[in-house]
Amino acid sequence: MDNATDCIFCKIVGGEFGTPFVAETARAVAFRDVDPKAPTHVLVVPRNHVAGLHHLSPSDGSLVAELMSLAVEVARREGIVDSGYRVLTNDGPDAGQTVSHLHLHVLGGHPLTAGLG
Repeated sequence: MDNATDCIFCKIVGGEFGTPFVAETARAVAFRDVDPKAPTHVLVVPRNHVAGLHHLSPSDGSLVAELMSLAVEVARREGIVDSGYRVLTNDGPDAGQTVSHLHLHVLGGHPLTAGLG
């Protein structure tokens, strides 16, 4: 699904479900994952629909920087900066992307499985 009309994250960003935001900027919002994989599991998404990482272009560099900065702000607010946290994204079905709207996962709050470097 690459259609913003049917996108659940676009609906969350638009306030249709009353989902509370953990943090937000002019172009991005952060909210808790409904199926958390760690004590802290927050999603950071652009307000405008972008289906996935591979849909970005070089001209989107400032958006990417804003998403990453918001991920760090989430980690600060959640109190996991000093203990460590992971920021990741899945791009496409083989990577496990289940919602076709670019999103970063901010995970932490306990030791995470090693193996990603």
